[in-house]
Amino acid sequence: MSFTPSNRKGPVGVAFIGAGNISKQYLDNLTTFPDIKVLVIADLFEEAAKARAEEYGVPEFGAPELALNHPDVEIIVNLTIPAAHVEVATAAVNAGKHVWTEKPFSLDRESGLGLLKAADTAGIRLGTAPDTFLGAGLQTARRIIERGDIGTPLTGMTTFQTPGPESWHPNPAFLFQHGAGPLFDMGPYYLTTLVQTFGSVRKVAAVGSSAKATRIIGSGPKAGEEFAVEVPTHVSAMAQFESGASSHSVFSFESPRQRMGFVEITGSEATLSLPDPNYFDGDLRLWRPGAEEPEIIPATGPANGRGLGVLDMARALRSGTPHRATGELAYHVLDTMVSISESVESGSFVDVTSNAPASEPVPEDWAPETATL
Repeated sequence: MSFTPSNRKGPVGVAFIGAGNISKQYLDNLTTFPDIKVLVIADLFEEAAKARAEEYGVPEFGAPELALNHPDVEIIVNLTIPAAHVEVATAAVNAGKHVWTEKPFSLDRESGLGLLKAADTAGIRLGTAPDTFLGAGLQTARRIIERGDIGTPLTGMTTFQTPGPESWHPNPAFLFQHGAGPLFDMGPYYLTTLVQTFGSVRKVAAVGSSAKATRIIGSGPKAGEEFAVEVPTHVSAMAQFESGASSHSVFSFESPRQRMGFVEITGSEATLSLPDPNYFDGDLRLWRPGAEEPEIIPATGPANGRGLGVLDMARALRSGTPHRATGELAYHVLDTMVSISESVESGSFVDVTSNAPASEPVPEDWAPETATL
């Protein structure tokens, strides 16, 4: 898609659809960025929208239609549950609004491709979480790798293992339904990082399992309630990339021992340990042959947190330049996760046919707190 500068000036008007837990992390940042103006909080449960709007001083709240029809809203931040992502994003596209959607992009290829086509036809931008790869930690890793400090990137290893979110999440059932589980819930962070390093995935192979048919909510007003597990809660996946590089990843809600945020890229000359891809900052560790200890490399650049992708889209909207966390990138990660799921079911390699577009690096001096529009 080619882009032209917006004919509007000044801060970009934003509305939220979805006032749940994750909205706080976005609002903490987007209400402080001078290039963004949060105008509306919307939710099917209007009392939730009202409470969140009052908490952050957002001037309007109400049903989703308020956000979709608001004349000053240019970007919808879609924070609904995964099953509603495409429906809400499509409604925003039809209303002429650009869309930032929480991950996953969609639950299947058909609806994801339909959304991409609808947005392209309408000239609408799509952006999707995670935007953590825009933060200081992973952008510093990108600079290290691209300047050749580890030689040619060859392999990647990632691990995410926890007992599962039902012990702390007050309403965790949706995280164990179709479109979630550890693969679809946490996979986007790790797979996006690998794709940013090695390029598009070309084929995958995986195995998966579920230790329990049901789980029990451990906290909050629903504590003690039992719910069904609909998806694998442990997935072990291999991927081969267009560059010829390969990776191995574990996504698990079954481990009493927590191992989160492990990402390691091995090159022909050295190995680089990345910070947790669920966050925006963190030191890096460069392991050279024969060294007893790694070189600690502090991350540099912006590390404000969730919302950097929305800000990047807003600034790109005004300048007519591409934004970085695109719908095409998110669809490729979704396509990869669906292929992993198919491999779990079939026991065979599955080809991945979509492509992830390359994104421009984030300058070290990119300043979210500075007014530029």
